[in-house]
Amino acid sequence: MSTGTKRAVQMVSAFAILFLTTGLYAQSCALCYTQAASSGSRIIHGLRSGILVLIIPPMSMSVGITILAYRKRNKFNPGSAGKDSRSNGW
Repeated sequence: MSTGTKRAVQMVSAFAILFLTTGLYAQSCALCYTQAASSGSRIIHGLRSGILVLIIPPMSMSVGITILAYRKRNKFNPGSAGKDSRSNGW
């Protein structure tokens, strides 16, 4: 790795540590927790449904991309250039 690349990685890491971590602490806001706990059962059910809606699509996409990457992992491998692509079972 060149010196410029190392420096860029260090700067991005420093930026992430200094500025992005403050948003993580806001997720455990006592006021938000109190409001959600004191709300009715319909709102609590809506919050739970909203959390699932926000979690399931990104997880599905991540799993799909991982499966595709795993299946295509040897496509550009220089060692398999002479082999038939049908010999690996995919």
